[in-house]
Amino acid sequence: MYNIELKPRAQNFIAAQSKKIHKQLIERIESLAANPHPPASKLLHTRERLYRLRSGSYRIIYQVQHDKLLVVIATIGHRRNVYSRLDS
Repeated sequence: MYNIELKPRAQNFIAAQSKKIHKQLIERIESLAANPHPPASKLLHTRERLYRLRSGSYRIIYQVQHDKLLVVIATIGHRRNVYSRLDS
C-alpha cells in the first residue's frame, strides 16, 4: 500500500471545490494508494516522470516514488489549464 502526499497547490484546489467534486477527487486519489498505475493513468513527457489521472473534467497530476512507497500529488486542475501550470 502506497502513502499519499498532497502538495499545497493540490490541497488548495480540492478545498475550493464543491462537495461533489471534492468527494470525486478524493476517491480517485485514495485509489492510487492501492494501485499507483491504474489502466486509466498516463505517463506525461516530462523530466519528473509525472503521471496523469482523469477524474471527470479534472486531471490529477502525480509522481510515484516506488522506493518510498509514496504517491505525490503535484497538482490538480481543470483539463483546460492544468497542463499549462506544470512548468510553474
